[in-house]
Amino acid sequence: MVQRSNHVLVLDFGAQYAQLIARRVRQANVYSEIVPSNLSSEEILARNPRAIILSGGPKSVYETPAPSLDPQIYELGMPVLGICYGAQLMAQQLGGTVAATGGGEYGRTTLTRSGTSSLLDTVPTETHVWMSHGDSVTQPPQGFHIIGNTSDTPVAAFENETGLLAGVQFHPEVLHTDNGQEILRRWLIDVVKCKPTWTSENIIENEIINIKSQVGNKSVICGLSGGVDSAVAAALVQRAIGSQLTCVFVDHGLLREGEAEQVERDFVA
Repeated sequence: MVQRSNHVLVLDFGAQYAQLIARRVRQANVYSEIVPSNLSSEEILARNPRAIILSGGPKSVYETPAPSLDPQIYELGMPVLGICYGAQLMAQQLGGTVAATGGGEYGRTTLTRSGTSSLLDTVPTETHVWMSHGDSVTQPPQGFHIIGNTSDTPVAAFENETGLLAGVQFHPEVLHTDNGQEILRRWLIDVVKCKPTWTSENIIENEIINIKSQVGNKSVICGLSGGVDSAVAAALVQRAIGSQLTCVFVDHGLLREGEAEQVERDFVA
């Protein structure tokens, strides 16, 4: 059996919320990475994620061309959660039905849970969610069951028997959805069994180790302009190799008043 890593890939279908999905995953203490939706199953397998999340997007699954997904990805045995467009694409590719209704559902609405559910069992029977869609899933794929509906969307959430494959028409990542973070946490930690061990400090420590390994005993020069990118890079490298680093301050004339002096105070030993 392949040993899966503990990170999650967010496949971006052009959603304005893709970055927010990745952020919410990290808030559940699981590392996430945003990648293009056109990655092949081989490329996904090479990255070896614990799970995959399909983001929303502005397109319809009936448009030509419409963003698609390598269907072999579903054969990799990895958990997949589809959100909005991602849920519609998932339903369509696995044999369900998506209706191009021409209507839509936008804004905050009430989601009603249906029966038992791996994904939604920890949220109230009725909860407010944020919708933004035109098309709708009207029939989940074979082997899946409906776990939530709204007054305008009969299939607002669906999952398979294990809950490892699931789709939600609403956006759990936005603050307008009550219990949205709990829904994501539930799927990631309780269903998928991701380990909630990631913190922002992990990135810092990992990067310091990588920098030390790459630099060894060599000396490094860093161009420092006072912007976020160069300042963070300089701070990380300095923590990793100390006096082996020499920063060259580049005052390009676009800093705000007092920032040049602040850079010197912060970075001159």
